[in-house]
Amino acid sequence: MRTIYILWLRQLKRFIRKKASLVGALGQPLIFLVAFGFGLGPVFARAGGVDYIQFLSPGIIGMTVLFTSIFTGVEVIWDKQFGFLKETFVAPVSRFEILLGKVLGGATVAIVQGILVFLITLLVGFRVENLALIPLAFVFLSLIAILFSAVGVTIAARLDDMQGFPLIINFVIQPLFYLSGALFPLEGLPKFLEIITKINPLSYGVDGLRGALTGISHFSSINSLLVLSISLVLVILVGTYQFSKVEI
Repeated sequence: MRTIYILWLRQLKRFIRKKASLVGALGQPLIFLVAFGFGLGPVFARAGGVDYIQFLSPGIIGMTVLFTSIFTGVEVIWDKQFGFLKETFVAPVSRFEILLGKVLGGATVAIVQGILVFLITLLVGFRVENLALIPLAFVFLSLIAILFSAVGVTIAARLDDMQGFPLIINFVIQPLFYLSGALFPLEGLPKFLEIITKINPLSYGVDGLRGALTGISHFSSINSLLVLSISLVLVILVGTYQFSKVEI
């Protein structure tokens, strides 16, 4: 447990030192909110939808958490290149604990940024329908953060090239985001897109978050929690295996 705490704390210290990255991380969701929220809002309303800011905001919060958490993998590659990971591996602790410390550290940073973006959405007009469901929204926020932080660390465990990681992430994560229902409703999609959204774990995270904050959902909260939890367990198992193969 001490190893997990140390690695978690190290991630937080890195986050606090990188003030510029915090500003950059908040800039992208703000642009999405303004450009899509106000730009496509009238179109969405004419199509018979609800206020687009209400629909879009949970998706933008999920986007922030997704991209912040997935780049936890960059920290792993950085630690490889500068020898910190090797020092950690030779310590008398299991690699599962090392993986968990990295994942929880990255997830905590993503959750903080997700909460900050949530506050920004309130400033641009988003309103929570049921304040009693805020804890449930936080559960979904946390599951998204932990799941995709684990995905980032798992991918990075077998990579040594800092430049290669963003390319792989963009190839995997961009489609996951755009096909998660963050920007558009999941109802009435073509069959092949419907299948993709149903096997995309982020769809359940975004939908669960939207359901908790606005009352609008496509899947049930129970199903979303179940899919996210199973996905997380599977990724942690794969990540632990990948970490066991890392040579020191």
